Amino acid sequence: MLLFLISCFSFILLSKSLSSKNRSRMKSEWRLLSPWFWEGCLSFMVSWFQKGRLGISFYQLRSIMSLKNKKMRLGSYNVENVGGNQTSLLDLPELTLECILERLSPAGLCSMAGVCSSFRERCTSDHLWKKHMKQKWGKVIGDAAYREWQWHIASRKRPNLLGPSKQKGFLGSLSNMWPFSWFKPNLENSSNQQKKLDLPVDSIISWYLCLETGKLWFPAQVYNRENGHAGFMLSCYDAKLCYDSRSETFQARYSPNGRLTTEDNISWDRLRIPPVDAPSYDLHISDSLLDLKLGDHIEIQWRRNKEFPYGWWYGVVGHLESCDGNENHCRCQYSDTVMLEFNQYPASSRWRKTMINRKDHREVGNKADGFYGGIRKLYKEEEISMWKSLWPNQVLE
Repeated sequence: MLLFLISCFSFILLSKSLSSKNRSRMKSEWRLLSPWFWEGCLSFMVSWFQKGRLGISFYQLRSIMSLKNKKMRLGSYNVENVGGNQTSLLDLPELTLECILERLSPAGLCSMAGVCSSFRERCTSDHLWKKHMKQKWGKVIGDAAYREWQWHIASRKRPNLLGPSKQKGFLGSLSNMWPFSWFKPNLENSSNQQKKLDLPVDSIISWYLCLETGKLWFPAQVYNRENGHAGFMLSCYDAKLCYDSRSETFQARYSPNGRLTTEDNISWDRLRIPPVDAPSYDLHISDSLLDLKLGDHIEIQWRRNKEFPYGWWYGVVGHLESCDGNENHCRCQYSDTVMLEFNQYPASSRWRKTMINRKDHREVGNKADGFYGGIRKLYKEEEISMWKSLWPNQVLE
């Protein structure tokens, strides 16, 4: 690092001693080299800050890469290796190079893409980013979020991630992604350069960066909304979410009855993909009512009034009031009526129990108790365990 700074300082002193004519020529050449210079700085600085995390140091990569000709035309240049015993990284076998790139983190791939045009093409390919997309976003991105992304693509006036008044191209997008927000490249405004540096708008890396930088609000569901407010304990509601990569939390927007409600600092473990791919105002048509039996875990739609969207509430199937609870004589599962219990409430609460008809179920309720909608029987232990982990420390009033 010290050697790098000394070299830059020496160059500045030398440039002052040149004639005005030479300085003018040097300035023109320096302008041409600017993209390579800044991208080289990026690779070096990222390796210096993240050497232990990426698994591959870009300083080490630069030391084994010999450049015979640097053909740079406003941000685009080719890497060629020198003959003899020296070897370029691009001379590695295809499979070996793929294995190296597959081991890089998302930040590592972004940095490597700034080395040259060949690596940019490789490091922004969909097959490398599918794994990262699934690993980080697979538990919160569902069909509804994908449709939101497709709408986002279609609504773009320009085929890039950033608006026309902001930084453009790949490096402009990278400068807004933590931990690269400190990097502000000064690239020439050229149509050819813009074409070279832009990411394909429908690529997976574009989707990843839109999510990572908080540019895309996507639909998902939030457990125990509004910071675990007692009125929403053991519920899950639809929301539009935006990610903050610095705090690694989300901001949510809820919109019941036209009134916008927001919530900040939502952790990953409070989010899920909507289990039913339908608008939150639609009644879910249940397909498991005939299978319900004592002790089954369920989620049921509930809303305060018919102007509000549904939320999903956790409960269990209990004994009918006519049953004495004796398992040897219990006939509850053969009745057309099913008793649902919400044991987070005290026995005296009006929210503790409700009954539905398993053969002719539709929305039931009133303005005082709210309205109950469709039912989902929970089969996966993962879903049941999640609800149990959210159980309140004390009985709700």
